[in-house]
Amino acid sequence: MPRVQVFGLTKRFGAVTALKDVSLDIKDREYVSIIGPSGCGKTTLIKCIAGIISPDSGDILVNGHTIRNVPIQHRRIGYVFQEIALFPHMRIIENVSYGPRVQGQRERDAKALVSELLNLIKLSDRADSLPLELSGGAQQKVAVARALASGSALLLFDEPFGALDSKVRTDLRYEIRRMTTDLGLTVLHVTHDQEEAMSISDRVVVMKAGRIIEEGPPLQLYLRPKAIFTANFLGEANFLKGIVVQQTSTGAIVQIEDARLLTTDKAHKIGEEVIVAIRPELITVAEDQDDGNCVRGRVVEARFMGQAARYEVETFGGTKIHVEHPECLGELEIEPPQEVTLTVDPRHVMVYSLPEQGLEKELQLE
Repeated sequence: MPRVQVFGLTKRFGAVTALKDVSLDIKDREYVSIIGPSGCGKTTLIKCIAGIISPDSGDILVNGHTIRNVPIQHRRIGYVFQEIALFPHMRIIENVSYGPRVQGQRERDAKALVSELLNLIKLSDRADSLPLELSGGAQQKVAVARALASGSALLLFDEPFGALDSKVRTDLRYEIRRMTTDLGLTVLHVTHDQEEAMSISDRVVVMKAGRIIEEGPPLQLYLRPKAIFTANFLGEANFLKGIVVQQTSTGAIVQIEDARLLTTDKAHKIGEEVIVAIRPELITVAEDQDDGNCVRGRVVEARFMGQAARYEVETFGGTKIHVEHPECLGELEIEPPQEVTLTVDPRHVMVYSLPEQGLEKELQLE
């Protein structure tokens, strides 16, 4: 199964640079998702790997061999689009067997392979159906089977579930992940759905303006992102300006307005201006005073969001902080304009150096 290495890939479209010296190493049988704002270059990257687009510079290696000048039909790469690109006039069995037939495989071998794949996606009983007779989720499974039938050990997914409704999309992504794992495939998956990327990937790659900002295991990127942009783009975070006032044996203390927050971060010096990031769902809100790692403020808005209650709290220094309280922890009888205490575990207080261009510029999607 393939290992894919991208070295210094650059691609320009006129005055627009879609990829800027991008390098990425995808291990054998690894499931990697790429996320980022629209126009960040994620689709351009996988189209370069597929051979649909030719990069201006850089190289792409599969199992140590360059495929830079290999024609698209000889790369043994399966590409699954957001648009369910099945042949509408062909039955399902004909769609799936299209690749083997074009490649000139013996009919007996092709038939056995297609039968195995239809069993794998649990659509053997619909082999004689036309695509429009199937649901959107079933059609997308057929598209995956067709990619596999061509002998692809590397799959490229370009927003493959974007055209499906929420429930179908959620079920299908887990089913596809199980299937690719069982088959031992290498997968590169482009998506705008952060939850999708986090839930099925071995590793997530975050892109912005043609560059890779950060990459790592989903949990690491969520709880301990190295970049402010990642903390903001992947999920949601409150950003507060502060200054390091003390170092401790376990981390540091950051002064934010009239409050002091303990953090386990040890990378910043006393007197340094910093940005503190805290995820809304990792904040505990209570009416009572607390001498712990906390900030006091006044509730200015409360909303029920289904699985959680969302509060907007304004600190006494004028900073707005968003808090999410899961309903599974019990209902809170807190309404505006009550004064509350916001408490956070020091492990969840993320600290970053103040960006040279300013926080607002750093958080921009372009």
